[in-house]
Amino acid sequence: MELILREYNLKLKHTFRISRKTIDFQPSLIVELKDGSFSGYGEATSNPYYDITIEILQNDIENIRAVIENTSNETPDEFWNKISPLLADNPFALCALDNAYHDLYARKKGKKLYQLWNSNINTNPLTNYTIGIGSIENMITKMKERPWPIYKIKLGTPEDIAIVTELRKHSDAIFRVDANCAWTADETISYAPILKKLGVEFIEQPLKASDWEGQKEVFKNSVLPIVADESCITETDVAKCHEHFHGINIKLMKCGGITPGRRMLAEAKKLGLKTMIGCMTESTVGISAIAHLLPELDYVDMDGPLLLAEDIANGVTIVNGKTYYPERTGTGVILL
Repeated sequence: MELILREYNLKLKHTFRISRKTIDFQPSLIVELKDGSFSGYGEATSNPYYDITIEILQNDIENIRAVIENTSNETPDEFWNKISPLLADNPFALCALDNAYHDLYARKKGKKLYQLWNSNINTNPLTNYTIGIGSIENMITKMKERPWPIYKIKLGTPEDIAIVTELRKHSDAIFRVDANCAWTADETISYAPILKKLGVEFIEQPLKASDWEGQKEVFKNSVLPIVADESCITETDVAKCHEHFHGINIKLMKCGGITPGRRMLAEAKKLGLKTMIGCMTESTVGISAIAHLLPELDYVDMDGPLLLAEDIANGVTIVNGKTYYPERTGTGVILL
């Protein structure tokens, strides 16, 4: 098997701001695993919050090139078990390799990835479209530019309630709000009834990831469901979220790829937690991997390519929240 790495700098349509950062470009690394005439693709992006750079991604993957290229007919689980101890400190790199190998494996089997799992795509959830923090006028403009059935609204400002109140005047869509750790427990509990009246479906990660005591109070007293993001990174976090959150939002790059992601989804369901997968600002390469997990989800946030000025790949497409799969096998990705 041959390993090929490609570096990109994804340009965004608009400046994207959340409570802790603002970006116009998103560096991304695409992993290709090639076996004869078959290729599988995976993606990992840089992330300063987790101290991940493209250079670190490349170096950590190059360090295990021989192990990767000595792989032949292992199952995806066997491949992940082989490389995960070697990338224990870099789940982003592990994710790119794991997703690429799933793609390659399914293509060699002549099936789409969801078909390999015998999944039913007929009841897939719709994806939301994210509105980053900005002036209220700017956020309204972004919403009007792309009419959508579900919006995720990024919050974490002194005007959060005013933002949602004003946006509601311009859309009948479902709203979800994501504070990215910017609120206190008291703020969350007091905001929740107002947000519920404004048609908000749930609140994502209102408190700092370390504030488990505050989150317990929110869980007991919030009139809206609370979904974990920064508090649910790896497999061991799922059990911690039980009776602290109503659901979990898994990021494949944070947990190490499809393999552990599916285990996290299964455990969450056993614990009665709602299941969601979210994306980074990433291309169609990463989003197409997420798309094959849709039958296992209650909610999904996979709008990454919709935020880009120009994509680098062709794969799944999203129209008015609904995901459409290409005829190609695997995840369906081809690079442009």
